[in-house]
Parts: sequence; C-alpha cells; structure tokens
Amino acid sequence: MTYWPLTNFFLISGLVFLIIAVIGQAKLGFAEINPGGCGRLLAFIIGVSSLIVALFLSIFPVETLEAIITSLAQQIQQNLPNLTQFKLPS
Repeated sequence: MTYWPLTNFFLISGLVFLIIAVIGQAKLGFAEINPGGCGRLLAFIIGVSSLIVALFLSIFPVETLEAIITSLAQQIQQNLPNLTQFKLPS
C-alpha cells in the first residue's frame, strides 16, 4: 500500500472542493456537477478549511501535534482534582 500523508489528502481535497465551488454547474462526460448556490458556498468553505489544515500540517508535523496533545492530556489528568473544586456562582 502506498504511504499517502495527511497533508496531501487535505491539499488535494481542498483544491477539488474549490474547483467545484468555482465551476459550479458543469458536465464532465458521464458525470454532472450541479451543487447549486448553497452547495457552492459549502464547497468553498470546506475547500478553504482543508487548505488551512494542510498548511498547518505542513508547518507543524503530525508527530509534533501528537506530542502536544499527549502533554496536554497528561496535564489535565494530573490537575483534574483541582479543576473539579471550582464552583460556578449561582
């Protein structure tokens, strides 16, 4: 099986969604793309979001993010008794 990094997935999916948002209604041989106005807006939002995620994954590798998440989870587990002591004013 081919190794396909997560960054490539988000980059390609972001570009595909942006193409759908820009082209809108099109016939591609046997397939017809007709997302409508709301679908084009949603495709634009998903495309831009995917490109932003790809950018962050290229700046911060997945291993770095996993180390940060693990560290935060350990800090929360250690300080959980302290966090449960606070009561909200009524």
